[in-house]
Amino acid sequence: MSATVDLDEYRISSAAEVQALLKQLQDKGTLVTLSGPGGLSYTTVLWSADAQRKVLSFSAESGDQRLQQLLEGDEVVAVAYLDAIKLQFDVLGAMLVRGGQTTITARYPEQLYRFQRRSSFRVKPLGKEPTIRFKHPAHPATVLTLRVLDISLGGVACLMPDNVPPMPAGCTARSCLLTLDDDTTLEVDMVIHHVSVMNPEVRSARLGCEMINLRGSDERALQNYINLTQKRRIALTR
Repeated sequence: MSATVDLDEYRISSAAEVQALLKQLQDKGTLVTLSGPGGLSYTTVLWSADAQRKVLSFSAESGDQRLQQLLEGDEVVAVAYLDAIKLQFDVLGAMLVRGGQTTITARYPEQLYRFQRRSSFRVKPLGKEPTIRFKHPAHPATVLTLRVLDISLGGVACLMPDNVPPMPAGCTARSCLLTLDDDTTLEVDMVIHHVSVMNPEVRSARLGCEMINLRGSDERALQNYINLTQKRRIALTR
């Protein structure tokens, strides 16, 4: 991460504060996304943060080539969310350790960046509903097109039929095509956060996801869609 003057107000350098925030990530089992150049990313959880030994330990899956490529890169950044707070820090000296349990170890960070998450409307579509099309993370031969229930700048919820193979929390769907309307289709990656049953009689569930790796032009298009949808909804209530 490039630490510029603009980021000074967000930097946390107090050892006690750094330790407290890392402990929250660990205790809550918060999903942490490790990202590198070229769009490589891996979702994990923080298993331990040893301030005395200056070592972090993350969960990992043995044999994941994507993870190996990410760790071989020059720069790895960790991003996690604690309620309305975004935490970000450099992951230095990361390596894969294989033993009784495969882990990612890295140097304990001397500083974190703490951002207040930008507030954004989570809107329900009006008129023609957006869809999102992607390959099932565990079954690439299965291509799904799901109806979008609601959407914000950072996340999307979709309707998942009961005949779809399960998608566990933490898995990532790559190169998803989010079609907002007839003229606007965006490409995003999605981290699956939870699947909740809406109504047993409906025989479907709500799939809650975080969108990552959204390009600047696509983010502006999504922001425009959200703003217009919100304005239309307000106009209808009036």
